[in-house]
Amino acid sequence: MNDDINEVTADSASGEMLARARTAGIDTIFDRAERMKPCPIGVEGSCCRMCGMGPCRVPLPKSALETTEEKGQRRGLCGATAETITARNFARMIAAGSAAHSDHARKVTEAFLLTAEGKAAGFTIKDETKLRTLALDFGVETSNRSATEIAQDVGQKALIEFGRQKGELSLLVRAPQKRRELWCTQGVTPRGIDREVVETLHRTHMGVDQDYESLLRQAMRVALADGWGGSMLATELQDVMFGTPAPILSEINLGVLRADMVNVIIHGHEPQLAEVMATAAQDPTLIAYAKEQGASGLNLAGMCCTANEILMRRGVPIAGNFLQQELAVITGAVEAMVVDVQCIMQGLTDIAGCFHTKVITTDPRARIQGAIHIEYDDTRALEVAQEILRVAIGNYPNRPAGALIPPEKTALIAGFSHETLNYLQGGMFRASYQPLNENIISGRIRGVAGVVGCNNARVTHDSIHVQLVKELIGHDVLVLQTGCAAMASAKAGLMVPEAAALAGPGLRSVCEALGIPPVLHLGSCVDNARILMAATAMVKSGGLGSDISDLPAAGAAPEWMSEKALAIGQYFAGSGIFTVFGVSWPTTGSRLVTEHLFKGYEKLYGGSWAFESNPVKMAELMLARIEAKRQALGLDQGSGRVLYDMDMRRGLDGCCGGRRKDMHV
Repeated sequence: MNDDINEVTADSASGEMLARARTAGIDTIFDRAERMKPCPIGVEGSCCRMCGMGPCRVPLPKSALETTEEKGQRRGLCGATAETITARNFARMIAAGSAAHSDHARKVTEAFLLTAEGKAAGFTIKDETKLRTLALDFGVETSNRSATEIAQDVGQKALIEFGRQKGELSLLVRAPQKRRELWCTQGVTPRGIDREVVETLHRTHMGVDQDYESLLRQAMRVALADGWGGSMLATELQDVMFGTPAPILSEINLGVLRADMVNVIIHGHEPQLAEVMATAAQDPTLIAYAKEQGASGLNLAGMCCTANEILMRRGVPIAGNFLQQELAVITGAVEAMVVDVQCIMQGLTDIAGCFHTKVITTDPRARIQGAIHIEYDDTRALEVAQEILRVAIGNYPNRPAGALIPPEKTALIAGFSHETLNYLQGGMFRASYQPLNENIISGRIRGVAGVVGCNNARVTHDSIHVQLVKELIGHDVLVLQTGCAAMASAKAGLMVPEAAALAGPGLRSVCEALGIPPVLHLGSCVDNARILMAATAMVKSGGLGSDISDLPAAGAAPEWMSEKALAIGQYFAGSGIFTVFGVSWPTTGSRLVTEHLFKGYEKLYGGSWAFESNPVKMAELMLARIEAKRQALGLDQGSGRVLYDMDMRRGLDGCCGGRRKDMHV
């Protein structure tokens, strides 16, 4: 066991809870990661379990000069090559990740329809402007119609996207025309969301598609069905129902738990229950019940991507990211951990058994042995939320005397939706991405990077995220973040305006002029669709090329672990973004497959994959990509323009009310 906790986590609050767990003999994911090493052939992606004759393992050759006999030994029983096996495994992981995001979108769509029909108590249409914009993309008539009438049609159209058999997904219309033409040329334009997932599973079945390039082409199509389909639908419909996020101040880390209150953590990915729980937690009757039990009130906190959802819209504080879920229970101060789907560790119930915490599952798709199950239903959402909170409150008297809440908590500003970014750059009447483009053209901002994804217990918790982001902003790159990656940066103090002091001089000047952090929180993992929309808006604003692949931009998932992260990376590469992953790479079992993803994709899609485990070298790869795109656009050939603050503007003389005509402000 690694006794140096600083090598396990970069977060001091997590370190304190891990030390407590080890003293008490409580087993956590960090301990299991130390004991159980990954299978070296499985991690390369060259172990095949597609039929009952396997598993068949085809490790990398010992040298580049293989004999005919050695090549024959590097095949599965059916003759499948390392290329076929690694490509099939890669495609299946992407299909699973796309299915997770898109099944989330399906549940949101169903809730949206119930809301439009007036059957979902507690939910309303909160953003009618966005509803009408979405209606235009779906070809729904909006003139002289009520919001509920429009919403019913939009909901029905959205539901069709899952089972569509012909044509293409409706929201592809949002992508730049050049990108859509490229997808058509390459044969990767997604049809129905479910069709692409099913076809990927069929193609990867034993004895079907056995050409690695063909398999990787389908892997691209299913990923695009996620990014420009399922994930984008989830983000858009959630915004319409729950409100489009705007900048909001909150706090993050285990220190948001309260010693004097009933602590309830909402963990998972789908926001419907979290939304009504945030409402129910303000119920005077429930607060009175909490006081009867000896608490001063109810304290709601988020975990993982559900945390990001209710943070962005409600300002509910975040207790932590993926690797902190067990550690939150180890504080001994959590009355209930309420979970729905995705990224929920089964080990939670074992650790909860050492304390008084009740683990409550709420979704019929995700039950855990040893947990209480209280099933969520959109038609009785508030009733379910109140029932769950009563269980938590009733558990408060059972809290152990030795509860220990780490003091660490950090301020953050979240809520930077695509619409917010647009508004911040021009206000209500001049909202535009043009100021961002001009700052990139002038060189004050070198480019934009999306740093997203999970935590992974195989590397130091949060460390690579924070190191990478600091390197990027230090080189004047504006960073956009979602998911657990965003939480890592927030805990490190990078999501407040004061963090601009860590940025390069150009980015710092822009952040200070706008009053924003150099690292912007855009939401949960499905909200990577916001980054696609921002990239498209930059293209359409002009001056930075005609396609997403022309932008001085790059993406990364430094500590990825989930199949969803692979789906995200694949649709970013397919949308024209250079994308770097850390920790490990799942196709190293085949040099041909890896080379196709790292180099072949660049020729096919203008975006590609890369792998680098060192955060500084990862930043160097991303910066090199950004600078290459700047050169291709012909930027940096002239002198940069000066960004004037208000004091400098007042000092200008000349015509135009004190503003010289030759000055660019």
